[in-house]
Amino acid sequence: MIPRPIQDKFLQNAYSTNRLMQRFQSSPFFVAELNGKLVGFAHFSHVKEGQSELFAFYLMPEIQGQGIGTALLQHGIQMLQGAKTLIICVEKDNLKGIHFYNAKGFKILDEFEDTFDGHVLKKVRMVLELQKK
Repeated sequence: MIPRPIQDKFLQNAYSTNRLMQRFQSSPFFVAELNGKLVGFAHFSHVKEGQSELFAFYLMPEIQGQGIGTALLQHGIQMLQGAKTLIICVEKDNLKGIHFYNAKGFKILDEFEDTFDGHVLKKVRMVLELQKK
């Protein structure tokens, strides 16, 4: 979906040790481990006006489908005190991701285009209602 050179540049910048430490210290960030090995993570925004956003959610491909992603998502949601909704933006072509979020109760709000380092991405914004408003 994203050309490899753009992915590599993004990963080098966004997931450097310093950037990860900033995320750990500034917002809800949870990891999943299996047999002592890091296999995934979820990065949320702080709750603001009853809303939080799931900025990033990744699992190693070989552990997908084992319930670890569901447990990680549920743990993060439980930690978002006062959140009424959770928003996520997913690349439109990420059918596996969209299917996962649909299965967890997320609904599509809208579709939009986003420019990512000069590359246009088609995205889907989804919402999960956590509490009655």
